[in-house]
Amino acid sequence: MKILVCDPISELGVDILKKDDKILVDVKLNQSEEEIIAIAGEYQAIIVRSETKITKGIMEAAGQLKVIGRAGVGTDNIDVEFATKKGILVINAPDGNTISACEHTMAMILALARHIPQADQSLRRHAWDRKMYTGIELRGKTIGILGFGKIGSGIAVRCKAFGMKVLAYDPYTSKERAQLFGVEMTDRERIYREADFITVHMPLTEETKNMIAKEQFAMMKPNARVINVARGGIINENDLYQAIKDGVIAGGAVDVWSAEPMTEHPLFELPQMVVTPHLGASTEEAQINVALEVAEEITRVLHGLPVHNAVNIPFIPPEIMEKAKPFMDLVERLGKMAAYLADGTIQETDITFVGDFRDLDLKPMDNSYLKGLLRPIIDDEVNYVNAPVMARERGIRFTHVQSSGASDYANKVVATLSGKNWRHHLAGTVFQNGEAHIVEIDEYILDIRPSGHIVFVPHVDQPKVVGPVGMILGENDINIAGMQLGRREQGGDALMIINVDTVVSGEVLQKIMTIPAVHKAAYLNFDASHT
Repeated sequence: MKILVCDPISELGVDILKKDDKILVDVKLNQSEEEIIAIAGEYQAIIVRSETKITKGIMEAAGQLKVIGRAGVGTDNIDVEFATKKGILVINAPDGNTISACEHTMAMILALARHIPQADQSLRRHAWDRKMYTGIELRGKTIGILGFGKIGSGIAVRCKAFGMKVLAYDPYTSKERAQLFGVEMTDRERIYREADFITVHMPLTEETKNMIAKEQFAMMKPNARVINVARGGIINENDLYQAIKDGVIAGGAVDVWSAEPMTEHPLFELPQMVVTPHLGASTEEAQINVALEVAEEITRVLHGLPVHNAVNIPFIPPEIMEKAKPFMDLVERLGKMAAYLADGTIQETDITFVGDFRDLDLKPMDNSYLKGLLRPIIDDEVNYVNAPVMARERGIRFTHVQSSGASDYANKVVATLSGKNWRHHLAGTVFQNGEAHIVEIDEYILDIRPSGHIVFVPHVDQPKVVGPVGMILGENDINIAGMQLGRREQGGDALMIINVDTVVSGEVLQKIMTIPAVHKAAYLNFDASHT
């Protein structure tokens, strides 16, 4: 079996592969796409970091390819969707840089608290300004952690060791899990108002983009400091500059940027800022760990053993994949919509398959649903293989039911989810042409194609709701592609679902919520982070 290594990875990772007498490793760096296409047919596995792009053309030429390994977390340089269609497994190394990211976050917090970069530069200029760089202690301060996955919980452990009070927000983490870390789960608004330090450890999605901006800075204490070592764009950098410049908050630390490389920004001018060039995973140990992790996973794949870090589905024979793919797509999108219906921490969820599914392996369906449910918050940490484990870690009970009962459709998948004092259900089907449709949300009978941009508007069934919503969208140059309305009874609660052509900002949603009859306005991009 032959492996092609296209980008530099630690020699320790290469050595693991070379020790296997059934594997031959070729390291060929700085190859163009055309050069890789010319030799791709020889290989069963390809390993990359971020430099080499694995395109549709390369995979078409790689007739024996079983697996693509990314020595790192992100897979933006791999056409994962096409790999899935070809039955090629894509794996990454999501755990290799966890410690590195945790420690860099702590370094940023300490640098902010004690003005270390500024004092260092001052002394190098031969100044002795002790009073100017008087800092603060972490002991007794409150840190708010937005996102409580592996990195967020790692930050909590370290901050507790410094004697800090820890508040955390993560709708997918149960209070029981938080208690194991001595952490209090709460909402974002309380964190904004009470925390002395606020650190972000969430994915960048349409929902988290600019999640901390002018409105959120206005809620914070004057001595608050914010840290972003997660994804560029979650904190609005221009609003952060203005908030610090105007004295709304005390300072900030940014490692990841909305556009990279970022070599010029007004934030660089502020002495209250600590800035670094995306160093969260830049340690010798992290680089070794991701190489070892991906090498071990590649070896397991080539020997037919189970793997832990598959970004897409485990290998499914093409003849089965052709029939299963539409249903896997449906249940993942049901999961994604379910995540947006949740009214708080999810305690339990299940999916029921109604109809004839005897010829299909339904385990990948379970994983697809849970991946869709968890991905909006956990992002790169969750994939098709580990989704059930991630759900269990967050205290979510999951069950799977298969029923041959009667239905209005030849096939129907029903998903339910519940938490404390709330419950929702939704259902979908796959038409004969392979199209997925969502046909029920709670008691509302609808017909929605779960793709593109959608706006949810629960409201009271009365006049002067549809028109004003359409007016607000139109005034913001958002074109309506379609609309569905459902109601339980005349004059009662109703649901409006609008397909639009572009992203809908939080500002537009806030305007919609000013309409008296509107309960809520939410936006969902079905295609964002969907693989």
